[in-house]
Amino acid sequence: MDSPWWDRQKHADRRPVLEARGRIKKALRARFEEQGFTEVECGLLAASPGNEAHLHAFQTELIATGGERRTLYLHTSPEFASKKLLAAGETKIFDFARVFRNREQTGTHVPEFTMLEWYRANETYDSVIADTLDVVRIAADTTGLQTFSHRGKACDPRAEAQRMSVGDAFLHHAGIDLLKTLSRSGEGDREALAYAAKRGGFDVADDDTWADIFSKILVARVEPKLGIGQPTVLYEYPRCEAALARATEHDPRVAERFELYICGVELANGFGELIDPFEQKKRFEIEMNEKERIYGERYPIDEDFLAALAQMPPSSGVALGFDRLVMLAAGARNLNDVIWTPIPRSP
Repeated sequence: MDSPWWDRQKHADRRPVLEARGRIKKALRARFEEQGFTEVECGLLAASPGNEAHLHAFQTELIATGGERRTLYLHTSPEFASKKLLAAGETKIFDFARVFRNREQTGTHVPEFTMLEWYRANETYDSVIADTLDVVRIAADTTGLQTFSHRGKACDPRAEAQRMSVGDAFLHHAGIDLLKTLSRSGEGDREALAYAAKRGGFDVADDDTWADIFSKILVARVEPKLGIGQPTVLYEYPRCEAALARATEHDPRVAERFELYICGVELANGFGELIDPFEQKKRFEIEMNEKERIYGERYPIDEDFLAALAQMPPSSGVALGFDRLVMLAAGARNLNDVIWTPIPRSP
């Protein structure tokens, strides 16, 4: 049986990586502060943990002094609280946030982790893409690692990033014209994508939705090819796969959403933020209907968040998996090697 993380020898073996974690955090904090960002600390308890169909939260209960009970959740991201701060007048903020996601425990997923999240008010989506690439370079310079590697794949973190739209990636890596399966308003045509997927060798179940098929193709054919040799910025996701992002000006079928991949690992997810509260509520309701269909549950919609959106300036933001970044920059094998106190084992 593997020794626990607190075993003296095991801790000594992990300590250089843990020290690198601290140095990377210090360097990134300095970078954001030099650029005029304010560090914030969003609360962990939330009225709604997020309204995406496949996002799973930890639920808890607040018991008031008089015994009144209220359901709350550990947040899955500081996004809602951060956007409320933008509505309140903050313009450039970042947060090394502790976040919690249930049903996630793999080599690149843990239930409790650190999200580095930042926002720029009145700045473009391209500005936060540039931030994200800079964050990766700073992490690499801090540890001195020339090449990031993970599961047999390698990437130069300082190389110029490859930029590829989701539509082009599906065409290039899977031979599927994804945009032809989207309506003018960005809704997916399930039958069109199912037909293309079957021709491409995918098994499609009768109850698979457009989103299910999209995910199968992305995971099997596209993601493994991204961030090899150089970082990949995958951008312009279909609107139906970007619930919190605004549509692009040039094509209403796609949204200002990007993800950064290194060594086939998704490292960051960013948006040109949607600030229309009516459209946002509509999208949340679609996501929660899908969640209820699949999992038999739904999360409440934070009406306070929707009210704040009406006051929020046009903004762009990014959520970056800090533990994943440290894992790559320090040359660690998995996430638990870069976390000071991994979650307790099962008894």
